[in-house]
Amino acid sequence: MSEELIKELPTFEAVTDEIRVAVQSYFLAAQSDPDNDQYFWAYRIKISNESDASVQLLSRHWIITDSNGKREEVIGDGVIGEQPRIPPGKHFTYTSGCPLDTASGFMHGTFDMLGGKNRLFTIAIPAFSLDSPYCSEIIN
Repeated sequence: MSEELIKELPTFEAVTDEIRVAVQSYFLAAQSDPDNDQYFWAYRIKISNESDASVQLLSRHWIITDSNGKREEVIGDGVIGEQPRIPPGKHFTYTSGCPLDTASGFMHGTFDMLGGKNRLFTIAIPAFSLDSPYCSEIIN
């Protein structure tokens, strides 16, 4: 998806301990097969360090819920194979994806971070909806 189109998408944000997490999601029609209940979304996450100290993203914990209420948890080290360090005033952006067996759902979660003086802390990933043109109700 082009940068111009991404800028027009709704953005969901949360700030925890001076770390801002902004999320945008979009439906990937070309990777989806609605006739076989296979739907796929991409989501873009921007993590901005608004603190005075460098931080490092250590792990992620996602909670993914489809429109039938089926819940899945995903826990793992880093994101997209990285455990990025983010200096003060800088950001890290990545894009990943999520499949569902239903035409809509939502995601939220947390990142475990390492801050100054080896302080471990957890930051929120805001809830965001996964809406497709095939869902009867739009969540967001």
